[in-house]
Amino acid sequence: MRARLLSLLLGLALVSSGVISGVSSGAEDEISKARRGLYGTPVVGPVSLTNSSRIDSLYRAGNLYLSLRDAIALAIENNLDVEFQRLNAPIAQTDTLRAKGGGTLRGISTSIDEVPPGLGGPGAPLVTAAATGNIGNTALAAYTSDLSIITEPPLNNSILPPAAYASGPPIPAFDPALTGTSEYLHSTTLEASPLTTGLPTLTEGAVTNNLGYSQGFGPGTQLNVGFNNVYTNAVSERNLYNPYTASSLGINITQPLLRGFGIALNRRFIRIAKNDEKINDLVFKEQLISTVSGVIRLYQDLVALDEDIANRRETLALAQRLFEDNHNKVQAGTLAPVEETRAQAQVASARQDLINAQGFADQQELIVKSVITRRFTADPMVRSAHIVPTDTLDVPDSQPEPAIDDLLASASKNRPDLLYAGIQVDNSRIYLEGSKNQLKPELDLVGTAQNNGLAGSLDPLYNPGSSVGAPTPPVLEGGYGDVLGQIARRAYPTYGIGLNLTLPLRNRVAEADVVRDEYQVRQTEVNRQRLVNSVRLEVESALVSLNRARDAYAAAVEVRKLQEQSLEIEQERYQVGLSTTFLVLQYQSFLAQARSTEIAARGTYAKSRTALDRAVGFTLEDNGVSVADAYKGIGRR
Repeated sequence: MRARLLSLLLGLALVSSGVISGVSSGAEDEISKARRGLYGTPVVGPVSLTNSSRIDSLYRAGNLYLSLRDAIALAIENNLDVEFQRLNAPIAQTDTLRAKGGGTLRGISTSIDEVPPGLGGPGAPLVTAAATGNIGNTALAAYTSDLSIITEPPLNNSILPPAAYASGPPIPAFDPALTGTSEYLHSTTLEASPLTTGLPTLTEGAVTNNLGYSQGFGPGTQLNVGFNNVYTNAVSERNLYNPYTASSLGINITQPLLRGFGIALNRRFIRIAKNDEKINDLVFKEQLISTVSGVIRLYQDLVALDEDIANRRETLALAQRLFEDNHNKVQAGTLAPVEETRAQAQVASARQDLINAQGFADQQELIVKSVITRRFTADPMVRSAHIVPTDTLDVPDSQPEPAIDDLLASASKNRPDLLYAGIQVDNSRIYLEGSKNQLKPELDLVGTAQNNGLAGSLDPLYNPGSSVGAPTPPVLEGGYGDVLGQIARRAYPTYGIGLNLTLPLRNRVAEADVVRDEYQVRQTEVNRQRLVNSVRLEVESALVSLNRARDAYAAAVEVRKLQEQSLEIEQERYQVGLSTTFLVLQYQSFLAQARSTEIAARGTYAKSRTALDRAVGFTLEDNGVSVADAYKGIGRR
């Protein structure tokens, strides 16, 4: 019977140990690798706030010659939003490490930071600033430091409800622990009756050295092992041995059978933490998509603004030539002085438009620098460098319109927010498993097995006549080795097995938690569908915007061509005296505005293409960005 009980308890411990070994064995966590010794603090390296070396290779004569490819690479390597998300990877791993040790989760962040919109959003000055629409008027900037163009609120696509889920039954402490006690105690006790010791006082010295081991396992098993040793030297006529050593080696195992039982239940936080690592990877990818899309958009706007500067310069040159022509005619007496004044006012207006255009480009350039560098203008080279975009904005002559069903199918497979929304639904259901288990009664199987040993020297003060039924012969005479031998032979065992039952007559807390968590699971399912609908709306709207942008660009090109023809005709009429300075200036203004509108339309098409790529999830693939390389801080190879 004793052997069978010990086999049962030890077998349960071995099974439990095997179960949990599947959790703690295998590839060691990177966090554990960084630990300095068993009790040392893990090493966390400092953050780098210096720019990658790529930017140094792009400087030429005080200018930063920047292609779109290089802008994307610099953003991946230097952008602080990306770096912030990069640091969330080891943070997510810490939750997995906590869960493997039996701890609760601290959670991860699913927020990403958007790139500032810059000067290319709705109401952009590129479109709304009239190019000398009225003679003598200038277009002044309506804002110079509007926060809406240099900041963007964070985006969080998490579908989990704000309220926390119930924690469920406690998780066993999977990390093993050793405990030890070493103590010396001397006592002198007055005895009320000489029957206890045979003497009026009990003088006793004891040395205690105990060692314990505890560990929890996957099925909910709690193992406690104790090795206890007490060396006693007592002055007493009743002790057969003095000094003597008493030792015991015991195992206590508690196995929940209802509440708290099950490998899946007790590893639920490990499963959630592993899912959170996947979510974190997807959030990092979402941040990459956001940053790369934002950099592309800012770059496209910078190109458009630079093109508009060239347009404003040409408009100023036209106005300057007309003014000089009128000035010469006035000097020759063939033209009224008022015509020279009108032309001069047009020159001033065109110059103001050029100043505005240059200011817009300078401000956009600052925003681009803030996205592709780590220290922004604290770096003297970055502050003084002028960005020269080396790519242009092109609109393909023809492009097949993608099928909306294909785009939606691609979005469902590629969008990180949709992918991690599904994982969050799974996590909410795992939490619910713990809540439901809390409804069960507590029924624990408890087993105890202990081997005892005692040995010492015969006490010369021992008086056999003073004790009734004094033991003979002294079979326990010996030293500490004899004690260990008795334990090893299981000469004096103690064992037992039983059940502990706690049966709640009411369990309203658990009932409330289950109902609430059930509803929160429903909320995550609803939120996921809302996200699906939002993605569909985003994809379809982006496709509509792309088609509209193409049509608008075609119309803008046609308008610009007609305005060029109109100005040419009006200049010919002016040369033969059939037109006026006022009409020539007006047609110059119309042409300048038509050219600006064409530039803006070309930029709008490019940004619409970028927005569609982001909506579908093609941004990284189309621009050759590797998520694995981005994790390492490598932009593009």
